[in-house]
Amino acid sequence: MSYHEKFMQLALEEAEKALGKNEFPVGCVISVDGKVVARGHREHSRFFDSQQSANELDHAEITTLRNLLTDHPELDRTRAVAYSTMEPCLMCFSTLILNNIHTIVYAYEDVMGGGTNVPLNRLAPLYRQKDIRIVPHVLRQESLALFKRFFSAPQNNYWQDSLLSQYTLEQPDIPNS
Repeated sequence: MSYHEKFMQLALEEAEKALGKNEFPVGCVISVDGKVVARGHREHSRFFDSQQSANELDHAEITTLRNLLTDHPELDRTRAVAYSTMEPCLMCFSTLILNNIHTIVYAYEDVMGGGTNVPLNRLAPLYRQKDIRIVPHVLRQESLALFKRFFSAPQNNYWQDSLLSQYTLEQPDIPNS
């Protein structure tokens, strides 16, 4: 198991916790110098009735950053690596950048809302001057399996019938080697 796979496996454990609560199965861990310093998973993605919509603030990366800032405010975040089971959306990507996390590793691509392909060099200086490293598709198949389970379960109504759910359910199952 590679260095990145070790930490992604922990993010997958967080995603399993979310899935166990019928939440969107995104998990995240942040490591510094080879040690996990924060963990989190998606919260409040469920629709409980027609009057209550899902909360779009409590994404896994955001909850993990909150945990990091609460538990380890003194850490040099420029040395941190964020591991997420899904490509961070634009909100999460920019929040990671603004919190000086320069390395982002993800498992499964978000074809509907992924934000890591934003051309930072075309944005304002605050973003343009950041040196960000993106490592995609670490344990992609394992993450894909979680999303397939989520989108296949009728009780999970978050992003059902979306481009992401259609894309996910059409992906072939490739056995791990």
